[in-house]
Amino acid sequence: MKPAECVTDPVLRVCALSAGYHDRTVLDEISFELGRGELCGLLGPNGSGKSTLLKAVAGVLRPWSGHVELFGDEVRTLSPRAIARRVAVIPQDTRLLFPFTVREVVAMGRHPHLGRFEREGRDDREAVARALEETGTAALAARPVDELSGGERQRVIIARALAQGPELLLLDEPTTHLDINHQVEIFELLARLNRERALTVLAVSHEINVCAEYCRRIMVLAEGRLAGDGTPGELITPGLVRDVYGADVSVLANPTSGAPLIAVDSPRERP
Repeated sequence: MKPAECVTDPVLRVCALSAGYHDRTVLDEISFELGRGELCGLLGPNGSGKSTLLKAVAGVLRPWSGHVELFGDEVRTLSPRAIARRVAVIPQDTRLLFPFTVREVVAMGRHPHLGRFEREGRDDREAVARALEETGTAALAARPVDELSGGERQRVIIARALAQGPELLLLDEPTTHLDINHQVEIFELLARLNRERALTVLAVSHEINVCAEYCRRIMVLAEGRLAGDGTPGELITPGLVRDVYGADVSVLANPTSGAPLIAVDSPRERP
């Protein structure tokens, strides 16, 4: 992976970003750039600052120092509506309190493009239909979301984000509580959207092997600092996993793709 200063056509630029809550520092002098069309996985142990970084990038959390630029504009100068027209965020826990239909949920993604009392127009309906089709949820459009499986619901949430028409998609643990089949399904979807829409994607994940398989770039956070930034082959090593996660692992090559594949070392094999 090119170093941050060599990224061309940056969608996102984070410069010396420090942020936290009350008197607790969570992010400490973070700097990186994300180029247009990248699919990047953001890894790190619990409490390393991954979710906080996404909040700062999306303009939800005001940094203590440093700044964030989206498409060349500082986030602090942009309104939430202006950000939402170009950036879609999928939080870690998306709660839908009412039994909306799938189509109603996906149509919520058009709100940044509508006035307060404006009704959906043709462009909005086409954006919703496209999002349903791209995520394989068109056949579910009339079903209440509370009747769906976890994997189906997550695809609906991604469809809602796509209906916004974003250029940058931020996801916080998109495969939480999903089995391995649905984890792969979600990352297959993200990879296809990245490829076909040229959608820039930054996805927080704990699934190191899945990220290594689908993300061309990996960033690793540890204790609020950027501990690594590069390709999966460059970063996913026994030394980095030991330093960041405190776990002893072996790193193998996926026999099908060649991507790094970590295996936890058995205690009986340790000296």
